[in-house]
Amino acid sequence: MRDFDGLNVVVTGGTGALGTALVSLLLERGAHCHVPAIDDADAGRWSLAKNAGVTVRAGFDLSNETDVERFYAALPGLWASIHVAGGYAGGPILDTTPVTARKMLSTNAMSAFLCCREAVRRMRSGGEADGPPAGGRIVNVAAKPAIVPAGGVSAYAMSKAAVAALTLSLAEELREEAIWVNAVVPSTMDTPANRAGMPNADHGKWPKVAEVAETIAFLASPTNGSTRGALVPVYGRT
Repeated sequence: MRDFDGLNVVVTGGTGALGTALVSLLLERGAHCHVPAIDDADAGRWSLAKNAGVTVRAGFDLSNETDVERFYAALPGLWASIHVAGGYAGGPILDTTPVTARKMLSTNAMSAFLCCREAVRRMRSGGEADGPPAGGRIVNVAAKPAIVPAGGVSAYAMSKAAVAALTLSLAEELREEAIWVNAVVPSTMDTPANRAGMPNADHGKWPKVAEVAETIAFLASPTNGSTRGALVPVYGRT
């Protein structure tokens, strides 16, 4: 299946576990992936950094307006922007400081907002003459605690709820331009970091990153002709 042939796709958080699975899948399907990295070390240790279908650029803080503008302004014609980058912090609310809460809002919500804004700007401006078709696709990554109550994750849930609300609002704003905006809503994913942090959990019930990547790829694909404004659960058996 080569539904992304010749299309440019941004994947923030592309150097992480889910991002790597997603970029690998998109490359198989013909996309050219543009990945922002925090620094040279982050870019240098990524297994896909030297793939011919990948452009990875270092030195971007996705919660910083200037950095995000600079990253998107240099892109060729843009078809899809997928926002995997984010962070996690848990704990009871009395142990959660305003510094932690602001960090969650910055890392998760503000980064998604800025990337969505610049993706829309780039999709509207077009690119090369043989660039992408009209419209585009934006996919955010929310989280199960944003829509299903869970204790001990107030700051994280708040920030991801903002991502979900952003997704629904933008889906309505952009519908007449055929820019479909959706989000996946994963539960705890099966990654090495999550296994290390929760060694006694039933890891077999967690959704696999490859499975979540498949759902994201559908939402971002030109073959998605009508799905917009969706918060798609990817819970596995949790």
